[in-house]
Amino acid sequence: MSEVLLGRRGPVLVITLNRPEVRNAVDSGLGRGLLAAIRLLDTDPELRVGVITGAGKGFCAGMDLRGFLEHGDPDGIEEVIRRSSGRPLIAAVEGFAMAAGMEIALACDLIVAGSGALLGIPEVKVGLFAGGGGVLRLGRKLPYAVAMRMALTGDPITAEEAHRMGLVVELTPAGGALEAALRLADTIASRAPLGVQHSRDLLALTTDLTDAEFWERQEPLLQQVLGSADAREGAAAFVDKRSAVWSGR
Repeated sequence: MSEVLLGRRGPVLVITLNRPEVRNAVDSGLGRGLLAAIRLLDTDPELRVGVITGAGKGFCAGMDLRGFLEHGDPDGIEEVIRRSSGRPLIAAVEGFAMAAGMEIALACDLIVAGSGALLGIPEVKVGLFAGGGGVLRLGRKLPYAVAMRMALTGDPITAEEAHRMGLVVELTPAGGALEAALRLADTIASRAPLGVQHSRDLLALTTDLTDAEFWERQEPLLQQVLGSADAREGAAAFVDKRSAVWSGR
């Protein structure tokens, strides 16, 4: 079974994260599949907009921690999160978008969410931090204090809260996020392609720190944390269903 499903709706590419049995947790198969989907969106001249959604009860619960313990960082996902797509990309979130799942959503240009969905970066609860763009992009897209609280506590916010603060562009009844995201994608795809592309690219230049500058500063810290004893302890405690014992190393 493919871990990423693709569907075409005219100029819109629908990308479905397809590991519902593990809440669409990111392993190398899903990471590589998502990267291939983004490359297709970027290179196929008939495609103009992408929509990412999740199979089953939610969008994505984050990195597969069992896979992390066995194989380390999953393949593909880092490039997706850092570079995203060269074309407009919409996340359709139901249920939950947590950790790497939230970072996938944040890598999109717009987020549509169903009522009651939870959005968060809980990495500090398992010995990590949101090194896939969560710290970078939440700090840009939410009020400072809200982003800081989410990063330091690991506690999520609801789709309703995210909508009030402008992170979620459209709030729908539960179960309606994909339909609403597709309507939005159809609208964008109907606009002048060059105008859409240049508008999108120029808006990305309005922040103070470039992505390249941020990634450069973050990289040594991220590598230190990924190789730490606490990272493995957090993942092991999660798998063993026990409380983690932090060492600070």
